[in-house]
Amino acid sequence: MKPVNVFDSWKGKPLESVLGQCRDLADDIDFPTVARWREAGGKVLGHFQVYFPEELAHAAGLLPVKVHGAPVDAMQAESRFGSYLCSIIKTSLELALSGRLQLDMFVSHPICDAARNLAAIFARNADYRSRILYLPQNANSAGAIPYLRDEYAAVLSEIEEVAGRKVTEDDLRRSIAVFNRNRELLRELYDIKRVTPWLVTADEAYSLVMLAGRMPREQHNELMEWVLPQLRERPLRQQDRIRVVFEGGFCEQPPIDFVHMMGQSCYIVDDDFLIGLRWLTADVATDGDPLERLAHAYLEHSSYSPVQHDLRKPKEEMLLERIRNAGADAAIVAAAKMCEPGLEEQVAYTKALEEADIPYIVTEFQESMTSFSQLELQIETFVENILFA
Repeated sequence: MKPVNVFDSWKGKPLESVLGQCRDLADDIDFPTVARWREAGGKVLGHFQVYFPEELAHAAGLLPVKVHGAPVDAMQAESRFGSYLCSIIKTSLELALSGRLQLDMFVSHPICDAARNLAAIFARNADYRSRILYLPQNANSAGAIPYLRDEYAAVLSEIEEVAGRKVTEDDLRRSIAVFNRNRELLRELYDIKRVTPWLVTADEAYSLVMLAGRMPREQHNELMEWVLPQLRERPLRQQDRIRVVFEGGFCEQPPIDFVHMMGQSCYIVDDDFLIGLRWLTADVATDGDPLERLAHAYLEHSSYSPVQHDLRKPKEEMLLERIRNAGADAAIVAAAKMCEPGLEEQVAYTKALEEADIPYIVTEFQESMTSFSQLELQIETFVENILFA
């Protein structure tokens, strides 16, 4: 297809205007960047939380889009699910049924009982290909990397059918290089958050990361390469706020207003928002077999999450490490409602925080929330208690 720039109105604008546009796009439930891609003849692969090797879709010329629900009423999707399921499952399907997010392929993962059936529900209600990507359940097995490499190959073969073209190893290597650059830029953004959090608000950083999952990654790289130096030169002063790590946004994402509200009371110096877009913590090698290199990176150079069971990644210890590395004073531990993985991890997290004598607060969120007054009061009280302890 002819290349199309899905978001170029930021060019030539001052930083504050650009950040405002980014937030508006991230908050737009009609996915205008994705719509522009499709209008130009491009195809779209939607992938559900938490991690998907987007290089596979990119190498075939598809736009990989992260599907993580939205603040919409699941009017149509409610009839396809039980009432006891989390809202991210329902609103993700609602985006498809309502036509807000038009896809050509959908991939989900068996991260929980609800998500393991999501691809089948999409397949029954949409006219495009839907399938599950089975990531290794035993990450410590000697066969995990070969298994995952073959699973990636099977997914790639279906992507090729949707794209109508074969993907070469050189195609994959070029895509890996593009995404390596993007991961480097996102790490730089989080370095700014950790070291000088007054230079970028929590919701600004959140919006910038979210756009990575909604636009061609080359274009997101160009945006980030312009934004990051501008952030470092921002004439803002440090305020007297505590430094906090947020843990619990690995799957269902909090609304941008929720993140903005938290950032009014404290500095969110690290978090697991959209962790799938930042899952790989180092560059993927571009030599050898690209699929094997991607599988190796998923298992050996990656973050932690309640949905991956890796004995080398004790999640509570990694949370404490995240807090130490960010120089944080406290933690906010959250989970989406009706989230078994998230709620189970809260027990281990809170125990570890208590033993380490780190102040914390436990809360929950839903992407469909429209009022945050109670949560705002809860977090403000928590922050004040730490400041005046």
